[in-house]
Amino acid sequence: MFVVVSLPVAILFCIVTMLGWGSWANTQKLAGKEKWPFELFYWDYAIGVFLFSILFAATLGSVGLAGTSAVENLRSADMTFIWPAIISGIVFNLSNILLVVGIDAAGMSVAFPVGVGLALVIGTVESYLETPKGNAGLLFAGVALILAAMIFSALAHRRLPAAGARRPLRGVIFSAIAGSLMGFFYPQLMRAISPRFNSQPIQPGMLTPYVALVCFGAGVLGSNFLWNTVFMRAGKVTYADYFRGSARLHAIGLLGGAIWMLALSFNVLASGVAGPAISYALGQGATLVAAIWGVFIWKEFAAAPSGTGKLIAAMLAGYALGLVLIGAATQ
Repeated sequence: MFVVVSLPVAILFCIVTMLGWGSWANTQKLAGKEKWPFELFYWDYAIGVFLFSILFAATLGSVGLAGTSAVENLRSADMTFIWPAIISGIVFNLSNILLVVGIDAAGMSVAFPVGVGLALVIGTVESYLETPKGNAGLLFAGVALILAAMIFSALAHRRLPAAGARRPLRGVIFSAIAGSLMGFFYPQLMRAISPRFNSQPIQPGMLTPYVALVCFGAGVLGSNFLWNTVFMRAGKVTYADYFRGSARLHAIGLLGGAIWMLALSFNVLASGVAGPAISYALGQGATLVAAIWGVFIWKEFAAAPSGTGKLIAAMLAGYALGLVLIGAATQ
C-alpha cells in the first residue's frame, strides 16, 4: 500500500484535507440553487463517500511493497477494530447531517466556523490525549486562536439582518450540536488503525488506513438509512423524489462526497507522520477555507451593516494565525 514517510508530504496532505473539507459544501450550495432538498443531496453525498473509500482501497491501498494490502488486511482484521471504524462513520454521519442543516439555515460562513471549529477543539484535545505527539504549547495556542475566530464569526453573524426563509439561530444551534458530535469521530476512527501502519507487519487484528476508511464509509452509508430517513420525513421528502432528480443533481452530490472522503483519506495517511492531533487540527483549517468561500464567493455578509468587516477580518486572521501555530507544532 502507499504510505507517507516524510513530514513535508504529510503537511501537504493536511493542506489538501483543509481545502477539501472546506470546499465540499459548495456542492450543497450548488444543489440548493436548483431547489434540490438537502436530504436528497445527502443521499448522493453518502454514496460518494462510500464509493470513494472503495476506490481508494482498490488503488493506493493495494499497490506498493510497504505495509499490508487492503485485501490482505481485511482478511486478517478483528471485529474488535472493525466496529470502532464503523461506529466512527455512524457518529460522523449524524453530525454531518446536522451541519448540512446548519449550512442550509445560516450559510457556510457561519455554520462551518461554529460546527467545524467546535469539532476542531474537541477532536484535537482528545486525539492529543490519546497520542501526544508534537509541541503541545503551540498546538493548543493555535486551537485557542481558532476558538477566538469562532467567537468573532458569531459576533459578525449577529449583525446580519433577518432575511426571508433563512433561520440563522436554528443554523447556529444545529451547527453547535454537529460540532459537539463531530469532534469524537476522528479519535474513534484512529482507534481502529494500527499505529504501525507504515511498517510491515502491522499490529495483529488492527486495520490499515485504507480498510478503516472502507469501514467508515460503510458506517456513513448504512446509518444514512436511519438518520437521513428521519430528516426526510420531517422535511416531507420521499424516496420517489430522489429518483426524479436529474443526473446533474446526483453527480453534484456524489462529487461532494468524493471530495470530502479524499480529504479524510489524505488526513489519515498524514497522521502516521504528523500525529493524529496535529493532522486533524491542520485539516480542520477547513473552517478558514469555508469562511472565505462564504464571505467572498457566496457574499453571505453582503447585507451586513458597516463595521462587520472588522469582525470578519479578525475571524480570518484568527484562523490563519492559529493554523500557522498548529503547523509549527510539528517541528
